[in-house]
Amino acid sequence: MTGFRRGVRLGIDVGKARVGVSRCDPDGMLAVPVETVPRTEASVQRIAELVREWEPLEVVVGLPVNMRGEDTPSTTDARDFARAVGRSTGVAVRLVDERLSTVTAHAALRSSGRSQKKSRSIVDQVAAVVLLQHAVDTEKSTGNPAGATIDLDEESRSDD
Repeated sequence: MTGFRRGVRLGIDVGKARVGVSRCDPDGMLAVPVETVPRTEASVQRIAELVREWEPLEVVVGLPVNMRGEDTPSTTDARDFARAVGRSTGVAVRLVDERLSTVTAHAALRSSGRSQKKSRSIVDQVAAVVLLQHAVDTEKSTGNPAGATIDLDEESRSDD
């Protein structure tokens, strides 16, 4: 049996306009949608409130790299958001490759008969569910947590 760390986790899908939030039960059986947080200056504060409510073992934030695994402007944004969440909550934040979570979420919503327009409000939550379920399943199958814990002391490396 692998070394799965028991505990609730929150999954975060960071977007330019919205932040999808999901959670899983302490045994990691099922990730479920929590809410879509509008992307504003208050986003991190709302995530911190959810962390206080759910008391997760860790927060799993999707890291949107391109198909070659390289950083993009969205990758930097997600890292900065993850650091802000970690600093404001004191809870461990883990970055996990989310390459196809939004694509998978759109496909799942389409196959359930929802149009892209009707899905806009929940696609971020569904992407967060896909991301978190992948992270939990990876840890269960390998015995190692998915992704990497973010260094809260590191500053974003932008070249401007």
